[in-house]
Amino acid sequence: MRLLSELLARNRAWSAEIAAADPGFFTRLAEQQAPRYLWIGCGDSRVPANQIVGLMPGEMFVHRNIANVVVPSDLNCLSVLQYGIEVLGVHHLIICGHYGCGGVLAVLRGERLGLVDNWLCHVETVRRRYRGQLAALSTEAERHARLCELNVVAQVLNAARTTVVRDAWRQGRELAVHGWIYALRDGLLHDLEVTVTSEEEVAAVAERVDLATPPADER
Repeated sequence: MRLLSELLARNRAWSAEIAAADPGFFTRLAEQQAPRYLWIGCGDSRVPANQIVGLMPGEMFVHRNIANVVVPSDLNCLSVLQYGIEVLGVHHLIICGHYGCGGVLAVLRGERLGLVDNWLCHVETVRRRYRGQLAALSTEAERHARLCELNVVAQVLNAARTTVVRDAWRQGRELAVHGWIYALRDGLLHDLEVTVTSEEEVAAVAERVDLATPPADER
């Protein structure tokens, strides 16, 4: 119980495999971190950020939490945003949720999970805002999938409204905030087409989503 020998062995095997394919990889990695992308995703163990987009360590700066939430009171997330944008100089901020999210389902069902309920209240805010869209869907599976999507959209808008992102745009930095969702059943990412690259685009995206007709297919 005290030693995770299997994981340590897997690490040695992984390190040897990488070094054999690219002998200078770890030397370069140790000397520089220059990612172009900042990923804010769910902490779900089935959604490994680098792996599902085919990137190596050092190519993506990653922050994860339950249900991929971005709120202005979370200094952890805001610090990641500030460091990624201002220090590392990332050009793309990707908010990525996933279908089948357990936290989102708990909100949809009104279930109590414990301490995490205090965090999921941010998703509950999304559910209440779009309750009309959700009520128009006939099955729980459809409502669950749509709430997963709407939660991503809400977090894109939240991120775009932070002082960190707004200051970056005002300073003329090239920065795009994207909303993606990952399908566990086939491993594919889907662009929710809510990308914003300026303060002016935020209101237009919010209005378009508010007026959207919910899709009828199950994810």
